[in-house]
Amino acid sequence: MKCFDLGGKVALVTGGNGGIGLGMSRGLARAGARIMIAGRNAQKNAAAVADLSAIGVDCDSVVADLSRESDARSLAPRTLERFGRLDILVNNAGVPMRKLPQDHTTEDWRLVIDTNLSSAFWTCQSAYSEFRRLGAGKVINVGSHASILGAPFTTAYAASKGGLLQMTKSLACAWGRDNIQVNAILPGYIDTDMAKSARQEVPGTEERVLSRTPAGRWGTLDDCEGIAVFLASPASDFVTGTALLLDGGYAALG
Repeated sequence: MKCFDLGGKVALVTGGNGGIGLGMSRGLARAGARIMIAGRNAQKNAAAVADLSAIGVDCDSVVADLSRESDARSLAPRTLERFGRLDILVNNAGVPMRKLPQDHTTEDWRLVIDTNLSSAFWTCQSAYSEFRRLGAGKVINVGSHASILGAPFTTAYAASKGGLLQMTKSLACAWGRDNIQVNAILPGYIDTDMAKSARQEVPGTEERVLSRTPAGRWGTLDDCEGIAVFLASPASDFVTGTALLLDGGYAALG
């Protein structure tokens, strides 16, 4: 369908070299977008580029530490240098932190907030002028069901993802008249390497997730593709400031 066609578009995906970011990148690539991956690990970046190139679109990567403001602000200009335009920004870079709140250090807090929240603000700011030049833009902020649900071991992480949700709403209000749509995706339990480590660190995670999720399973990377294409494409031109849960119904149980 034409309303989901991303041919000629360029997407920058932070943290796109694995997990949810790679799943979303695959969807965008299959819809025709050229992709710039940003991640800290050069080997993972290269593997992601090979994966996406096999789909048949032009892809590239850049090594960046999104906890650093200078790295985050450099991504839009580097994408423009490589591809000549930027239409879609996916803010997916993030780090987990599984500690009780009393055990967080200041360094823990700053790492999580800067990587998960501040970096998204910095990349949005740096992409804004290109979106204005093109007269259109799409921003997809990857939050979490921790944006709306609490848990004892996720204080810094939940604060960062809750902040990302509110930032999404504010940017949508600020940039709506510029024809820039800003939305969030709130994934639940997706079967990624990060999720596998959670299962190992927190006994009973597997059983608890399956028993609570109405869909009766964990999400997959394939589940991340369609929602990314929808929010990046003309199909969502009148959708902004919203957050779509990608959790198999987990949060619907309250």
